[in-house]
Amino acid sequence: MRIINPYQDLQNGSWLRGNLHTHTNRSDGSRDPQAVVADYAARGYDFLAISDHDIQSTPEDYASIRAGTMTLIPANEITANGPHLLHVGGTTRALPYADRQRAIDDALASGGIVIVNHPNWGDDFGHCPIDLMRSWQGFIGIELFNGICSWLTGSPYGSDKWDMLLSTGRRVWGFAHDDHHGFQKDIARGWNMVYAKSKSIHDILDALQAGRFYASTGVTIRSITVLENRIRVVTDNATRVAAFKTHGMRFAEADDRSLEIVVPDDASYVRFDCFGSGETRAWTQPFFIERS
Repeated sequence: MRIINPYQDLQNGSWLRGNLHTHTNRSDGSRDPQAVVADYAARGYDFLAISDHDIQSTPEDYASIRAGTMTLIPANEITANGPHLLHVGGTTRALPYADRQRAIDDALASGGIVIVNHPNWGDDFGHCPIDLMRSWQGFIGIELFNGICSWLTGSPYGSDKWDMLLSTGRRVWGFAHDDHHGFQKDIARGWNMVYAKSKSIHDILDALQAGRFYASTGVTIRSITVLENRIRVVTDNATRVAAFKTHGMRFAEADDRSLEIVVPDDASYVRFDCFGSGETRAWTQPFFIERS
């Protein structure tokens, strides 16, 4: 048995906090880009992507914005004609083709990464049906948590569809984002803690591609250790840590800040949910299990 550990390369870098899903009054947000950037910078964020609907944020757009030491990453939310996709780090705007596979291919041709947004938003919890996600290729992950969807119909959570994808062998990561539109109730609700070599766009995207990050709404993970067939997760402030395997089956938990498990013989992947006070939470990326 071999455990594919996305956290094995935590050296010569640091943990960075960031949000990749943010709107301004260039689309349907209520505040101008400078006000949004200043708000996140004041909250101590290390990186931010402005991802207005079908509008590409560019280095030229960012040149006039005061961001302090925060890294600003180009982005665009592919919106018209179908389920919403987040394109982060591209050099040009991806066109919103109704054939979303074509849109994904167009986005990746300009570089960066693609993430499926708020899959359970809507009256039928079906903004992005699982069958579509199963058919698409090239996206690296889905939103496990979307802040503004906490106040809309459907669910802000997407871990059910994540487990469905993972259980068919897809290797996709889980993200938490604000989807900030200018309201105080949708800012700093969900973020990604990324272990990157530096605060450059290249190194942040490299870490995201490799899965060297965890998603959080308030729980901090202190350490993740893999030794032979055991995985241990230690947090600063969780009150319960649970482990899940194939098909989303919970197989271990502890009402504590940490949990150590032995990888089950029938698991194709293992992931951890860390629950804190209120609704705070953190999700590790999956550990994929390979057997000869």
